[in-house]
Amino acid sequence: MKLFYYKENNFGDQLNTWLWDQLIPGVLDDDESTAFIGIGTLLNDRLPLRTKNARLRVIFGTGVGYGQGIPQIDDSYKIYCLRGPLSAQALGIENKFALTDGAILIRKLYNFTSKKLYKFSYMPHHNTDGEGWRLVCEKLGFGYIDPHWPREKVLSSISQSEVILAEAMHGAIIADAFRIPWIPVISHSTILSFKWQDWCQSIDVEYKPSYINRLHHPRQKLDILSPVRLVRDWARQRESASQLLTVARTVNPTLSSDTKVENLTQKMYERLQEFKQDTEKGVLS
Repeated sequence: MKLFYYKENNFGDQLNTWLWDQLIPGVLDDDESTAFIGIGTLLNDRLPLRTKNARLRVIFGTGVGYGQGIPQIDDSYKIYCLRGPLSAQALGIENKFALTDGAILIRKLYNFTSKKLYKFSYMPHHNTDGEGWRLVCEKLGFGYIDPHWPREKVLSSISQSEVILAEAMHGAIIADAFRIPWIPVISHSTILSFKWQDWCQSIDVEYKPSYINRLHHPRQKLDILSPVRLVRDWARQRESASQLLTVARTVNPTLSSDTKVENLTQKMYERLQEFKQDTEKGVLS
């Protein structure tokens, strides 16, 4: 059974190899005849082509989104759980499969109690604007969490923060799993609200993002020759810093209830045991 995930060097996607290797050791290999589809927004019309050698696709905590449509669910799919109720509705299947994002199972693996170093930390969706945001966070005294950092560094940085300002959805998912309040933010139009709403409904909270301006990389050598652009970049940084600070000071952070997150963790773990039993019995071969 081969793990299928979006192979971009981004935090949420890269959780797959580490998480599943520990939770289901010895199950995943290079046999493409069965695809294991876990963390990510992967249920769309592209999935059949991307897993074209699979006779069976195992769905575990995945969400609907991106692409131009959704796959037709037939006998080539074995669904154990989905990210949330919107995914179940989009696929036209029973709501009993709508649990939550698979990343919640990190609660079974990671010691998420750490000394707090930052009152607020900001985690963008991608690091395309990273250097600019790092400078902004440094000036504000905020932590900055690059979603392309190594997994362990991201996890420790989240756990060392009191509140996470998250454009990266899996930053918020891990924060919630660690019992750290979070505030969703949006800085550009590539953020897919559907996947956030899907996950938020699974944990019984409302998705209410705060909007901030997009921040580009500050220019370097070009700035020496173009002082006007340099001034403009600094002005954008000051504006972005002001917006981020306002969000941190005025928006009430979100956190699911302890009971809800513990119940979901247990239900997801039970589905995982069901999957492991099916594997051992040869049901998925």
